Amino acid sequence: MTGSVRLVDHLDKGASLGGDAPCLVCDGVTWTYDEVVALTRRVAGALHARGVGPGAKVAVLSANDPVAFATVLGISRAGAVWCPVNPRNEAAENRELLDLFDCSALVFAAAYAELVDAIRGDLPAVTTLVCLDGEVGWALTWDDFLALGDGGGPVDVVAEDDLAMLVGTGGTTGRPKGVMLTRTNLETMTALTLMSYPWPTLPQRPTYLALAPLTHAAGVLCFPVLASGGSIVVMRAPDVGGFLARVAEHRVTHTFLPPTLVYMVLDHPDAATTDLSSLQCFWYGAAPMSTRRLTDALERGWPMAQLFGQTEAPMMISVMPPSDHFGADGGIATSRLSSAGRPTPLVTVALMDDDGRLLPTGERGEIVVRGSLVMRGYYRDADATAEASAHGWHHTGDIGFLDEEGFLHIVDRAKDMVITGGFNVYSTEVEQALMAHPAVADCAVIGLPDETWGERLTAVLQVRPGEELDVTEVQAFVKARIGSVKTPKQVEVWPDLPRSKVGKVLKTEIKATLGG
Repeated sequence: MTGSVRLVDHLDKGASLGGDAPCLVCDGVTWTYDEVVALTRRVAGALHARGVGPGAKVAVLSANDPVAFATVLGISRAGAVWCPVNPRNEAAENRELLDLFDCSALVFAAAYAELVDAIRGDLPAVTTLVCLDGEVGWALTWDDFLALGDGGGPVDVVAEDDLAMLVGTGGTTGRPKGVMLTRTNLETMTALTLMSYPWPTLPQRPTYLALAPLTHAAGVLCFPVLASGGSIVVMRAPDVGGFLARVAEHRVTHTFLPPTLVYMVLDHPDAATTDLSSLQCFWYGAAPMSTRRLTDALERGWPMAQLFGQTEAPMMISVMPPSDHFGADGGIATSRLSSAGRPTPLVTVALMDDDGRLLPTGERGEIVVRGSLVMRGYYRDADATAEASAHGWHHTGDIGFLDEEGFLHIVDRAKDMVITGGFNVYSTEVEQALMAHPAVADCAVIGLPDETWGERLTAVLQVRPGEELDVTEVQAFVKARIGSVKTPKQVEVWPDLPRSKVGKVLKTEIKATLGG
């Protein structure tokens, strides 16, 4: 084979290191590399038997499930394009994505049969429907589908086009966009992961615990694990106690959680007594993390490892491996903890002003990137692609700066900056100050219309269980740290913050609720 590495080639590389080694583990059942390879060959053959060939778009709709993940690798072996679909989406959003992506096949778990039934009539291009784990009258059963792959047709194809994934953006401001990720993009991501973090070498193999959705960051982090011949322990649903137990039971070396789940692990009563000594890399990312809670984790000896990326440049724009959380003297490097680490070797990072001028070290501007990590573009959306790649750089939409040590600091999303009384206030800086308060479990800072200030700096707080919070005292706490301009003039306390399907706080909903 020539050209870039396919997703399934990571599996085949792992199989070459020992076919009888464990590959996928879930609920006490283990699939070896040879067994997963055989399954992907049957999936690829079945897709070809249904006329789903190179370049065709195949969606997978399932919660975390080892067979669903193996199906993704089978899609790659067939030369088709994987379209991950978030099972937490509403039916209308999934219909829109499947239509946008021109999907011709959909593999789904029985738990989502009702959702699929509600939208399939509006998707005439989807001619192959397969239920992973049940029987519905209008779809192929999993066994009947796999039997189609036993007919001797082509089962290992390298498509001319190296498009590997189509991933939907949030679509919060109109029709969602489809991010085109190529084999080269994902090969680059895998290479950067292997070169940037602690990684065992044979005869030792990594063990990766996947609790977060495999449709997002937790899924693409599986590929370097497979290429190393490691095992992937799949958790079907979030369970913090179960997470801790599996780390100890399986001697997990690598895992990924968004900050909110890291906080839940820190606060779990079993965290202090569970043996987590096998961990080499506890990845966190997808949202800013409280430096106070990060310090808590580091003081417990957890090997915290940050990654920063976005769908359009997955995972590895910048990284902070466990060692970078500490200074030369061995102490916690407090000044670095609010950063997103250093830009990775295969990605060029710069800061740009509104006129396309690149800015010097220390100046704040939009974070722009170049390199083979960056997407091909947005599917069937030339205007959005041109906008995102203006001036020859990919525009992340994040505001930040590079410090003298080369660490990248993200101070805000461009759309989340608050202009109050003529001053630019970056919400993440205020949120970090609020999260330093011992009673604050989580928070969000927004700007609301105000006749006097232009925008009124407003904070919504979620209080830690068993704690009480005095609003005036919190405001004084913030003022003492970052000054009066950056102190919220309005503070609300809510039992829970609204969150997206992947756990990110929804500031748009907060604004709508508060009249913004």
